Amino acid sequence: MTTILIIEDEFLIAAEMEAVIEDLGHRSAGIADTLQTAMQRASADVDVALVDINLADGATGPLIGEKLATDFGIEVVFVTANPRQLGKGVSGTLGALEKPVDVTMLKEVLDYVIAVRRGEDVHPPKRLRLFDI
Repeated sequence: MTTILIIEDEFLIAAEMEAVIEDLGHRSAGIADTLQTAMQRASADVDVALVDINLADGATGPLIGEKLATDFGIEVVFVTANPRQLGKGVSGTLGALEKPVDVTMLKEVLDYVIAVRRGEDVHPPKRLRLFDI
């Protein structure tokens, strides 16, 4: 079972993502809305993090994503309405998915990320922009 951390400051979006994740058979590591809460919920047990850019404490998403990837080995995908804010990408992270995201797209992205984590050679979903760094 894959454990997924949601980093999103809009409660309804975060709660819906958590419900979808659990409906897909994954485990939620919880919801965080700031750098501090994200780091409190992060652990080596978390496999994937879905990270928004603009959070309750400002545009801390890129820093959170980089720390999760480098400090904990978590696969990070940004889920944001503003993917252009990420420029060419964030070191250690996989890519970005532009909001809004439906259940099918979230499932495709999670399937891809889990396959990558297992070392499988798979093609990314069309809407997932992979980083080149």
